[in-house]
Amino acid sequence: MDTGQPIDGRQNSGHEPALNKFFRAAVKTRASDLHLKVGQPLKLRLFGKLKNTTGEIITAERMEELACEILTPAQKEFFHKHGTLDFAHEIDGEHRFRVNLFRQRGMISLAARCVNTVIPPFDELHLPPVLEKICDSSQGLVLVVGPTGCGKTTTIASMIDYINRTQSCHIVTVEDPIEYLFKDQKAIISQREIGIDTKDFEEALTYLMRQDPDVVFVGEMRDATTVSAGMRATETGHLVFGTMHSANAAQAVHRLLDLFPQDERDLIRQALSIAIRAIVSQVLLPCLTEGVDRIPAVEVLIANASTRKLIAEDRETDLPSVIRSSQGEGMQDLTYNLCDLVKDGLVDPKDAYKYAPNKEELRMALKGITTTTSGIL
Repeated sequence: MDTGQPIDGRQNSGHEPALNKFFRAAVKTRASDLHLKVGQPLKLRLFGKLKNTTGEIITAERMEELACEILTPAQKEFFHKHGTLDFAHEIDGEHRFRVNLFRQRGMISLAARCVNTVIPPFDELHLPPVLEKICDSSQGLVLVVGPTGCGKTTTIASMIDYINRTQSCHIVTVEDPIEYLFKDQKAIISQREIGIDTKDFEEALTYLMRQDPDVVFVGEMRDATTVSAGMRATETGHLVFGTMHSANAAQAVHRLLDLFPQDERDLIRQALSIAIRAIVSQVLLPCLTEGVDRIPAVEVLIANASTRKLIAEDRETDLPSVIRSSQGEGMQDLTYNLCDLVKDGLVDPKDAYKYAPNKEELRMALKGITTTTSGIL
């Protein structure tokens, strides 16, 4: 939770925050993340792996100075009370970072994710064109899922930006913290940050409908309140986007239902089967193309009669079969997408096998042997 607008240290003390040199190192090396921990030098995540740098060893006193320099009094108070703090930080007017400050073993650590301030379109992100069809939907729940660091936020941002460019509507986002900054184009976008513009997700979602939204992004689906509010919004004709940490569509359905008490899940399951519009699952792999660091492998589930029936009947484990048998409708199977990336020379086979949900199935696909399924309904 954020508790105050992130500010540049120059506004506090007349000089630039010393932390900015670490952020610039991340920008210069095109790192996706940076880590600062007492007793260690700066560490950067390059191509998915943490790498040491030759910089200074961070002492506890130095870490305290670095952190305090970029926090407002309200943020310092929140961090002192809770031991963790999320906020956004910007350098040079163009590079933004999502920062988490936390205590471990009594000492301060920092983890920051570099957020591209330019929102790339689907083709530059190597995302399937069916995302345009999903974004053109008038209502429904769209989940973008995957492990930490797989590009969920960037994919969601690209989808929202597509709507921004193509539809006259009102888009409301509720974020903790705001990562991508949107500029009004054909749409108008209202971005609300937890701790600055609203107390928490529950309060923001309670008053959401009074803001006359057409499209809503509610950030991470982390609790029953957020999920319930999102599904209620779809019932009143809204397109709702959210993210979750899960490996695939079937697991996303299971984890979403697990957020609710056991005695409520049957009712929520029926509501979800009606509300769901699509589930996009992705992982990021090292790319063999020069100039492209990583490329996504994507699974796409689009809600059709079979999808809704399986979710309603507690048979989400059969969803992969629907994806494979409905690829003509724009659905995309992760294994076969990995196969295509290997055949197109974009991904090393060893990396593809590492991320494949079923290695034997990928091995067969690379040999041209496809798996068919029937009779699941």
